[in-house]
Amino acid sequence: MIDVEHLAKKYGDYTAVSDVSFTARKGDVVGFLGPNGAGKTTSIRMLVTYLPASSGRASIAGFDVARQADEVRRRIGYLPETPPLYGEMKVREYLAFVGRIKGIEAKRLAASVDDAMSRCFVSDVADRLCQHLSRGYRQRVGLAQAIIHNPEVIILDEPTSGLDPKQIIQIRQMIKSLAVNHTVVLSTHILPEVTMVCNKVVIVNRGRSVLEGPLSEVTAARSLEQVFMECVSTEESAGIEGGAN
Repeated sequence: MIDVEHLAKKYGDYTAVSDVSFTARKGDVVGFLGPNGAGKTTSIRMLVTYLPASSGRASIAGFDVARQADEVRRRIGYLPETPPLYGEMKVREYLAFVGRIKGIEAKRLAASVDDAMSRCFVSDVADRLCQHLSRGYRQRVGLAQAIIHNPEVIILDEPTSGLDPKQIIQIRQMIKSLAVNHTVVLSTHILPEVTMVCNKVVIVNRGRSVLEGPLSEVTAARSLEQVFMECVSTEESAGIEGGAN
């Protein structure tokens, strides 16, 4: 469903992402891990066609992200770190608006909105203005807009940010349930989130992917925290040594 090969993004002389590669298949929940500034969000934005890559290639559901962006957009649901809400719209109204943009037929729209609200636990604020929602509700409405059109691939950037412990558990359960019929990429820096939800892990650091594998294999001998710290520390040491030479 997702194939990424040597993806890179440069802004003039600054390299935000230098070499990211990974794959994901239907049913995978991929934990896309890295410290702050590692290039996670830039990589995600290239995948969802928000940013053009400087080099490398990526495809989603068989469609090239650069050459077939419209087809890719039809097949993905995306929750950015800051949910893309319209404050002056009510929750139900906003989700219906998003559903129409994403091509849901009029006869299915109301049911799709109700289903997305129910799955994301926001039915109780359906008639509240988005600008009056708490941070937790904003996050969950953002998640509802990402899944409303039942996309093949769902890409989530810090989906539990701002949620309380009960809400975090609910959203984690929902993400796991999505894997039955979807491919999910979960970008996060929260290691326990990956161990509880994901079956595969990709670690990025300093703009490049440094580890990819099934979570069960990656953590067979060590904890994910130990693996993560080793990957990050090794990369940082290499960068220091490279800079000294």
